[in-house]
Amino acid sequence: MGHSKQIRILLLNEMEKLEKTLFRLEQGFELQFRLGPTLQGKAVTVFTNYPFPGEPFNREKFRSLEWENPTEREDDSDKYCKLNLQQAGSFQYYFLQGNEKSGGGYIVVDPILHVGADNHVLPLDCVTLQTFLAKCMGPFDEWESRLRVAKESGYNMIHFTPLQTLGLSRSCYSLANQLEFSPDFSRPNKKYTWNDVGQLVEKLKKEWNILCITDVVYNHTAANSKWIHEHPESAYNLVNSPHLKPAWVLDRALWHLSCDVAEGKYKEKGVPALIENDHQMNCIRKIIWEDIFPKIQLWEFFQVDVHKAVEQFRGLLTQENRKITTKPDPKKHLKIIQDPEYRRLGCTVDMNIALATFIPHDNGPAAINECCNWFRKRIEELNSEKHQLVNYHQEQAVNCLLGNVFYERLAGHGPKLGPVTRKHPLVTRYFTFPFEEMTLSTEESMIHHPNKACFLMAHNGSEYDALPSTTIVSMACCASGSTKGYDELVPHQISVVSEERFYTKWNPGASPSNTGEVNLQSGIIAARCAINKLHQELGAKGFIQVYVDQVDEDIVAVTRHSPSIHQSVVSVSRTAFRNPKTSFYSKEVPQMCIPGKIEEVVLEARTIERNAKPYRKDENFINGMPNITVEIREHIQLSESKIVKQAGVATKGPNEYIQEIEFENLSPGSVIIFRVSLDPHAQVAVGILRNHLTQFSPHFKSGSLAVDNSDPILKIPFAFIASKLTLAELNQVLYRCEAEEQEDGGGCYDIPNWSSLKYAGLQGLMSVLAEIRPKNDLGHPFCDNLRSGDWMIDYVSNRLISRSGTIAEVGKWLQAMFFYLKQIPRYLIPCYFDAILIGAYTTLLDIAWKQMSSFVQNGSTFVKHLSLGSVQMCGVGKCPSLPRLSPSLMDVPYRLNEITKEKEQYCVSLAAGLPHFSSGIFRCWGRDTFIALRGLLLITGRYLEARNIILAFAGTLRHGLIPNLLGEGTYARYNCRDAVWWWLQCVQDYCKFVPNGLDILKCPVSRMYPTDDSAPLSAGTLDQPLFEVIQEVMQRHMQGIQFRERNAGPQIDRNMKDEGFNITAGVDEETGFVYGGNRLNCGTWMDKMGESDRARNRGIPATPRDGSAVEIVGLSKSTVRWLLELSKKRIFPYHEVTIRRHGKVVTISYDEWNRKIQDNFEKLFYVSEDPSDSNEKHPNLVHKRGIYKDSYGASSPWCDYQLRPNFTIAMVVAPELFTAEKAWKALEIAEKKLLGPLGMKTLDPDDMVYCGIYDNALDNDNYNLAKGFNYHQGPEWLWPVGYFLRAKLYFSKLMGPEANAKTVFLVKNVLSRHYVHLERSPWKGLPELTNENGQYCPFSCETQAWSIATILETLYDL
Repeated sequence: MGHSKQIRILLLNEMEKLEKTLFRLEQGFELQFRLGPTLQGKAVTVFTNYPFPGEPFNREKFRSLEWENPTEREDDSDKYCKLNLQQAGSFQYYFLQGNEKSGGGYIVVDPILHVGADNHVLPLDCVTLQTFLAKCMGPFDEWESRLRVAKESGYNMIHFTPLQTLGLSRSCYSLANQLEFSPDFSRPNKKYTWNDVGQLVEKLKKEWNILCITDVVYNHTAANSKWIHEHPESAYNLVNSPHLKPAWVLDRALWHLSCDVAEGKYKEKGVPALIENDHQMNCIRKIIWEDIFPKIQLWEFFQVDVHKAVEQFRGLLTQENRKITTKPDPKKHLKIIQDPEYRRLGCTVDMNIALATFIPHDNGPAAINECCNWFRKRIEELNSEKHQLVNYHQEQAVNCLLGNVFYERLAGHGPKLGPVTRKHPLVTRYFTFPFEEMTLSTEESMIHHPNKACFLMAHNGSEYDALPSTTIVSMACCASGSTKGYDELVPHQISVVSEERFYTKWNPGASPSNTGEVNLQSGIIAARCAINKLHQELGAKGFIQVYVDQVDEDIVAVTRHSPSIHQSVVSVSRTAFRNPKTSFYSKEVPQMCIPGKIEEVVLEARTIERNAKPYRKDENFINGMPNITVEIREHIQLSESKIVKQAGVATKGPNEYIQEIEFENLSPGSVIIFRVSLDPHAQVAVGILRNHLTQFSPHFKSGSLAVDNSDPILKIPFAFIASKLTLAELNQVLYRCEAEEQEDGGGCYDIPNWSSLKYAGLQGLMSVLAEIRPKNDLGHPFCDNLRSGDWMIDYVSNRLISRSGTIAEVGKWLQAMFFYLKQIPRYLIPCYFDAILIGAYTTLLDIAWKQMSSFVQNGSTFVKHLSLGSVQMCGVGKCPSLPRLSPSLMDVPYRLNEITKEKEQYCVSLAAGLPHFSSGIFRCWGRDTFIALRGLLLITGRYLEARNIILAFAGTLRHGLIPNLLGEGTYARYNCRDAVWWWLQCVQDYCKFVPNGLDILKCPVSRMYPTDDSAPLSAGTLDQPLFEVIQEVMQRHMQGIQFRERNAGPQIDRNMKDEGFNITAGVDEETGFVYGGNRLNCGTWMDKMGESDRARNRGIPATPRDGSAVEIVGLSKSTVRWLLELSKKRIFPYHEVTIRRHGKVVTISYDEWNRKIQDNFEKLFYVSEDPSDSNEKHPNLVHKRGIYKDSYGASSPWCDYQLRPNFTIAMVVAPELFTAEKAWKALEIAEKKLLGPLGMKTLDPDDMVYCGIYDNALDNDNYNLAKGFNYHQGPEWLWPVGYFLRAKLYFSKLMGPEANAKTVFLVKNVLSRHYVHLERSPWKGLPELTNENGQYCPFSCETQAWSIATILETLYDL
């Protein structure tokens, strides 16, 4: 297995806005954009500004990506476009659907950082960064001595705030000159430049192994920046953003208030310059509400000038020749239209709406006056609403202002700024004002002069806990950082705006009293250095898993784990958010259990006091607390620890160490870090497992261990052992539901406190693991069960070993792997169990696909996963379900019966659906088998199995019919009219599909019932070639079939009324249509029989579909046409059927029969768009035109006219019956009325008995619903969708390229929903049916053979 590049997949979904989600990727990755289900089948184009290889990045330049479709056809499940990520940076992508933007987002490609003289890589997760405020660095020639503190503290990256010239505010990000290296860093006699910075950065990188970064925020431009004066348009100003005018007026008013307070003008009103209490705060509130707001009247910016508007309205009313152009529209109401220039009372209203709303009853002056008064009243109401809205905003503004005053002047944790001054106003100004001050009203006049307004712009402007917090943060599996001053224990916030002192320098011999210098004894620097080194080691060595445990309210344990070497580093920190001197901390520290063997104590450290003067804030340097330091010991044995009292070893199982730690000195502010390994025996077992797992994936190579003494079976690659499995054996290894498994004396594994697995085979486990894996849900009952004991592990291998042959070999291989699995600590078992199963499972799927057709092998993921339905549904139980084939037939598989020890036939049968139709006599149904056979067996290339099933059913022919319920042949029921025609369609498909397929016509069929009344004969007693059996079917139908079911009565059907047991079928002499049935039986797939006494529907079929059902007419036409072609080529020896009619022998040729159906079909089945169509027998029953009837000649004629999806089947098997234009129109109606998300509605929703929700348990008085009577009266069945889509594809080609392209889109889009269902289903199948609009139906089979088959056929047609 070659080491392939890493691929990441980003699924695109319609209208999914991912602009706020960040996708992190690495250089060298391939990023594939794939279509999510909502976009499959649509014309989607992906654009990105990621540049072409070798081109520079341009944020504005987007290019479209080419789609690649590895399977070249079918669906869109594997279609992708890709980026090979070679360039670091932040990039954007978006995608269009047609020409509409449909979604987008951002990707970040991580940089690869290099450092040191040898230019080695610094992984991003190893970064330990410290931020320096540049202005506190002092003259440039002193930088190195200040930066050395970061080097000695173990940091490998320094972050500088901007090094450019700062603005008047002195905020670290507010720049006066965006290009100039700040003159603050130069000396009077020495000017430093960017070149000097470059040399220092290079030195730090090469010699100190430290990288440097800086960031600039361009919209933090200083008010005194030249750039702003030259380019005012680059900021939000009152010209480009006139909506800011009211905010500007408020900002200026508050500035004037602030200046007046500073000058003592409001002392009389209770607000002195020095604000000290809540009473003064309330006085500020009162002044703003009573003096400021009434003066500036902000609401006027949002209101209409009432007088002006009324006069304009009056003018329009009294205009001569005024026509009312607009009718009153109840949806259009008069509302204020905002003045885009935001002038006072500059807003307007739509006069057309006004004229249509207020209409005078005549043209006299009184009527006009009355009308204007109504209009005035409405405008005043609208103005009042705006006044209220502005009041609400003013309230918010006052609250914000007072909150700010409280924080800056009263709060204990705030800066306590003292009196209000111009330097420290009540509230920071939001807008620049580069003019001389003037009165507020004069100032306001400027906002409407663009040459001045463009310069009015918006801008904005426990020391004991340091060690534990540092440790907790540094244990994170990502880059970590801190700010300068934290490690030195500076006891206040360092202000980015007002701090002007310099940082301390490094001096190894500095004394604690020296405020300008630090060393390893200062603050927590020594511990920080050790912790930074550990952080870098863990990042570099692949400790990628993190687990955090809050032991109690103060103690936090963090584990970093390496999944390849299974070593852990565990930090235990006792936080000290409260000062330990003044707060109570319990002496009782809980015991801790650490799984594994403690190799060493990496570090233990405590925050302690030392003999030094207490802290005093220095005037020149940013100094920390001199009296606090850390006591630190590194790389010691557990026995040497001063924090751990004793460590006991408890073994929790044969291979599991647990170390019990008892602490004696874990005082607040202390930390201890352990390095933990597996028990040596378990470490070996993990290494051996990883060695055997490398056959599945190269990433197990690290930590693997090759040994010679393992079980010999493990020396053989798993793929080689499993390659001998047949598809029938794979059915047992991968699938088998509860009922199938019980037949063999077993069952599916039941997980306590959860549920049973869906399958006994590996798919049952894989479905649950697929849910657990993405969320890493190790608390799932499945994982609990694995950790608690070996039951599930043994179940998996023993179930297979108990079988024979290759299946047992697979079981033995798993058992040999599980031998090592059981020797590792229990907590690791779920992840290695998963790894073993994934490897085996994916190998088995590949082996299944290799035995299938090239269509599957070269198909899309969707095709491949669907084709597994063939493995899921086709199997052999302890007792074969199919009747025995003729002993003279070649290539029949045999096996040794374990009980009788005799040779028996081993032919797979097709289950109709799981779990309800999977075992015993209810497994095999003629109709289900032959609707599913083409998709599940022929398209997948399982020709031999298809042949055997066709011939086995042929052997059960009786009365010219094949059975519905097969019952192994001996319990067969011949109560359906359609199964025989589906069977004949499959014979035709087999002949066309399979190389030399026509040979099947000469194959021997062992007849179980050579006459209608003979007892069942054993195989080989009477053989006939298949073509004779086919001729018998045709002959019997033309002659007419009439019989009563054997054992008629409640013993075979407890609901059927007596007449329902009478079976009839035949061919109409005039039309050639096959007909049959009566009002009390249901001989087609819509076979629901009423069961409710309460609702009085027992014994009444919901859908008898007697007469000529449309799909049977189509299927019989297909067979007649095919036999006619074969007879012309002399491949089929019969040209006609011979019958007795009225005492005479009559022959009807296939040519004549074929012509009759062709001539009459559209005439009698099409519901014409012309109401006077003479072919229409019951014009009064027509309720939809342009459709095809569901049947012809039903005993209840209105049933013929119901819109159902069955006509689409006839379109696929006998398209020659349909005129393309009429067929297309009917398909469009079916799409509009019947197509659901996954299935087709079985009845027109406009029909009075339609009900889309199937509930078989409901028994009430409702005739149409009770006991699931509406099974086929609305619920959305999946298998007809395949025929609908295939018909649509066929006729779209006849309707022209545009219709075809649209249809391909539709088909792909519908199929994408099936793909999503298949992927998410724990059964890995498609259901029998859904309730309306695709809702889940609990009474449906979870996976149904014909549902999977017809979707596979659609993909084949694509």
